[in-house]
Amino acid sequence: MNLLNTILIGLKEIWAHKFRSLLTMLGIILGVASLVGMAAIIKGMENGMKETMVAMGGVDKVLLRMQPVPAWQDHLADQAPGRTMADVMALRRSAPLIRVVSPEMAIEEMTLSRAGRHVTPSECAGVWPAVLEMNLHTVAHGRFFNDIDETEARSVCVIGTGIRDELFGKPDEVGREIVPLGERIQLNGQPFTIVGMFEHYESEQESKERALQKVQGKQAQTGPKRQKGWGKRGGWAFWRKNMTIYMPLNTAWVKFRAIGDKDGILDPRLSDIDIKVVGLDLLEPALQQARNVLMSTHHGIEDFTFETQENQLENINKQIANARLSGGIIAVISLLVGGIGIMNIMLASINERIREIGTCKAIGATGLDIFTQILVESVVVSLVGAALGVVASYAFVEGLQVLTPSANTPIITTSAMFVGVAFSALVGVLAGLIPAFKAARLDPIQALRYE
Repeated sequence: MNLLNTILIGLKEIWAHKFRSLLTMLGIILGVASLVGMAAIIKGMENGMKETMVAMGGVDKVLLRMQPVPAWQDHLADQAPGRTMADVMALRRSAPLIRVVSPEMAIEEMTLSRAGRHVTPSECAGVWPAVLEMNLHTVAHGRFFNDIDETEARSVCVIGTGIRDELFGKPDEVGREIVPLGERIQLNGQPFTIVGMFEHYESEQESKERALQKVQGKQAQTGPKRQKGWGKRGGWAFWRKNMTIYMPLNTAWVKFRAIGDKDGILDPRLSDIDIKVVGLDLLEPALQQARNVLMSTHHGIEDFTFETQENQLENINKQIANARLSGGIIAVISLLVGGIGIMNIMLASINERIREIGTCKAIGATGLDIFTQILVESVVVSLVGAALGVVASYAFVEGLQVLTPSANTPIITTSAMFVGVAFSALVGVLAGLIPAFKAARLDPIQALRYE
């Protein structure tokens, strides 16, 4: 029997019973759509997580975190020094495998204001210039701090574009890009002069959308823009970088920390110490070297730990693997349910076509021909359902972006579509085996007598 003719007969059978065939294929359609759609969502999550990790400093960034002292040092807990400038100086002096050390002194509950406008930054901290390399910042306009700014504790700052937008107006609102160099703003009532502004940070997806708008000649004000990612356009990491304001480290101490807290208690500790090693291949010896230095400056009190981006990357991969496993199980169950539906309808179809099968056998068709015919019809039903499922997955992804837009734009991959179609074909084969065996074993005489 010609395979092409067999496939055409299967398609004609589907067309002859359109509604029944659609209901039969529904399980396959939903299974493939869920498999491809879930894979697209997970791929978008993976890209978004890794893009965020890179935006926050890259794989070679290591965070020095504080932790409770070990149980055997509980009696020394009140003597734990925390992160201090002594740690920074010791790391720079005695840890040659550490190439960058970036101290930060964060200022909590900071409000920026200008001409009646107010904004709360995502991060307000006193820093050294090393923060540029540490957090992958780029000064697009003006300058960063110099030694004189640090020594004299000058009231100068560098801001992100998000803060510029809130205090001076967005470029698409005023029709031009505003560069507020030399402008004065109030930080909790204290005047500061803007000496620099970072470049605008955005996700790869937002960058592509902006480029596409330029190619199409669209203006920003032609329509509402879809917000992406946790309510912050461009994703959390990029929003955070755009809403950052930095001042010299010494300025943060003199202007905001030296007066003490509400009880007048001074706190010279740093909020963060971030480091970068000379190479990822030397990460372990570099961290051991840093640990030895810090154990000395902390007088043997182990109130610190290291958090590497490699750990975050492992966590990302683990989360993605778990999500893929969960989504795959759900999709497989849907496809198996669809397979049961195909088997059921094929059995019903054989009962309707017993006389037809008997006639085919009477004029020379073999049991293998009948078996092949039924099996191919089952696979054709499954593959048509798979094709409709792929189309449905595109509609699902587009609808998802409209209803719940995020920076982690789902990405439909060819591998997911291939797996969905291949598994559907396998389900079609398995679902058609029993009906095909039943049809092939029919006795032609009994089949012709069937009423």
